[in-house]
Amino acid sequence: QVQLVESGGGLVEPGGSLRLSCAASGVILRINTMGWYRQGSGKQRELVADITNDGTTNYADSVKGRFTVSRDKKTVYLQMDSLKPEDTAVYYCRLRFGVGDYWGQGTQVTVPS
Repeated sequence: QVQLVESGGGLVEPGGSLRLSCAASGVILRINTMGWYRQGSGKQRELVADITNDGTTNYADSVKGRFTVSRDKKTVYLQMDSLKPEDTAVYYCRLRFGVGDYWGQGTQVTVPS
């Protein structure tokens, strides 16, 4: 069974940085994409950034130049710099391979205004 374990969320002042990690375990064949989504209070879940198996990255316009997604084997990272209050949300890790589509339980990131 595939499991995703996220870590690294927390409370940070505007302009600060956080690094999220998501480690996948279980029988995973060829990973297609790993990435991060977020859901703010009263908002829909949205893509933040993802990375394909060949290293291609994709970012939401709102985080370009501030966030960096990377991957090492079965762990995906999200380096978040210059954080803003509007980045406050629950951040979810997502893994897709074959027909499998898996989500982590989420980690809270709070940037007070």
